Amino acid sequence: MARALIVVDLQQDFCPGGALAVLGGDEIVEPINALMAHYDAVVLTQDVHPRNHTSFADNHPGAEPHQIVRMPYGGQILWPVHCVIGTPGADFHEQLHVNRADLILRKGFRPEIDSYSAFYENDHRTSTGLAGYLRERDLSDLSFVGLAHDFCVTWSAMDAARLGFKVRVIEEACRAINVNGSLASARDGMRRAGVELV
Repeated sequence: MARALIVVDLQQDFCPGGALAVLGGDEIVEPINALMAHYDAVVLTQDVHPRNHTSFADNHPGAEPHQIVRMPYGGQILWPVHCVIGTPGADFHEQLHVNRADLILRKGFRPEIDSYSAFYENDHRTSTGLAGYLRERDLSDLSFVGLAHDFCVTWSAMDAARLGFKVRVIEEACRAINVNGSLASARDGMRRAGVELV
């Protein structure tokens, strides 16, 4: 069973000093670089948004970050402007071994819908094509690391499990935002979906 390491959104805006910084986000870069050597393939996901993205609080007059609004696809947490296409904040962390990647998957570029998962947009229907790529390469054993543990890592891992992959999340190589208990909820959801937390 071929193994893939999926590195989720290890980008400047999610690291200390960034627009949507995750506490300790830069601490996992070197451990993730070291993990890469132990996998048959490495996939990097990259969150990229146009400036008019509907998930940005700035694009909803009077709204504040972390407020939840209704979208056609359900509830959406509003975020500070982050990972705007073509800005330094959207770049991978400068110490991440990007050249080791077999695939860089960009997500979140549709202005009308957010994209936490590496497999689907937040409508749970619009595919990114990652599942097909992994299956074509017989990569069925997946390990997830990166940012943020309780959002993009969790949604990606749970979708992978639903799609029939063997899935684990290496928690020491993740960091969480932890908004209103989101980490505990995410961990519970992953366990129920059959994701192994290691």
